[in-house]
Amino acid sequence: MTHPDPAALLHGLESAGRQVVLVATGGGAAALSQLVGIPGASSVVLEGLVPYARPAMDELLGGPQETYCSARAARRLAMAAWQRARDLGADAPRAMGAAVTAGLRTRQPKRGAHRVHVAVQTLTATQVVSLELDKDARSRAEEEGLAATLLLAAVAAADQGDIELPPGLLRPGEEVVAERVEATPSWQALLAGPQAAALAAGPVDAVPEPGGLVFPGSFDPLHEGHLLMARVAEEIAERPVAYELSITNVDKPALDYAEIRDRAAQFAPRALWLTRAATFLEKIAIFPESTFVMGADTFVRLADPRYYQGSREAARDAVRTIARRTRGLIVFGRVRDGVFLDAAQLDVPKELREVAYFVSEREFRLDISSTALRRDALAAVEA
Repeated sequence: MTHPDPAALLHGLESAGRQVVLVATGGGAAALSQLVGIPGASSVVLEGLVPYARPAMDELLGGPQETYCSARAARRLAMAAWQRARDLGADAPRAMGAAVTAGLRTRQPKRGAHRVHVAVQTLTATQVVSLELDKDARSRAEEEGLAATLLLAAVAAADQGDIELPPGLLRPGEEVVAERVEATPSWQALLAGPQAAALAAGPVDAVPEPGGLVFPGSFDPLHEGHLLMARVAEEIAERPVAYELSITNVDKPALDYAEIRDRAAQFAPRALWLTRAATFLEKIAIFPESTFVMGADTFVRLADPRYYQGSREAARDAVRTIARRTRGLIVFGRVRDGVFLDAAQLDVPKELREVAYFVSEREFRLDISSTALRRDALAAVEA
């Protein structure tokens, strides 16, 4: 579709009942002023955010990012915007989050490419578009204008998917790369809230059975250490393991649909449950009387007041609930600073120790870090 002028775009969004939160960082903030300067914009644009400095980005996204100008960063910002729209009163089908993150011309010569990444999140789809600019062919103001236009065009095309920019906007060799991931009904139900758990691949109406063996994690990425933990746990519990991935997080945006797709693809044909269980107490409610697999770091957090709004009483109550409602915990040690941390030596409440099986170093040791794997993958992409 042809990119409309801001007034036409606003009218189209209003007619569709959309309510939008926009985020711009590194460039493209002019799109916000173009929209909010139109009479009646407040019925459509709920909020505009410009988290320009890295600390502002970190606060919005729940911590430091591997990279601040990428398609993944744009998707995370768009999801944060979608959730913010929900917080401001938009119902799930009407809410829209849109974000642009850009690396444009600066006062000093820029070593890397000039890039723009735009993402739009709705209940039904995640869409991201990326554009690498002809370096130093435009002024900063021109690059800013292009970033703003790309953001508005992506918002205009959110429900159709096809983005067409005005003729002559791009220079020879420049190409918009777009990706759109449509959500399954289960994913939509999870993101909107009515549904607590769904099989990543399986019947839509499937529900977890009590007494299972569950391995929760973020699995970013799934690696050989996780698979070895699962194999050892299956031998101990004498049951097949099912993995659990929460699409929600206590202090970070929910996973967008591209992220869900990519992480879920790692497990095929293994069983993976997608849930809205951001906390362990929520997990044991979804998987009653089950045995849970975890590392030493997660095990310690179960009793740490910092994960219960600083309340020692809430932490004690949580420990008692976990001890009473789980069938057991299979806890693996890990390597820290070259030394194997034996989970059996951890200082944890008696109630947790009594329901835990501590896997010894002899039974398991594989020195793999998800953080290091992500860092290596990012370096390979940018090389």
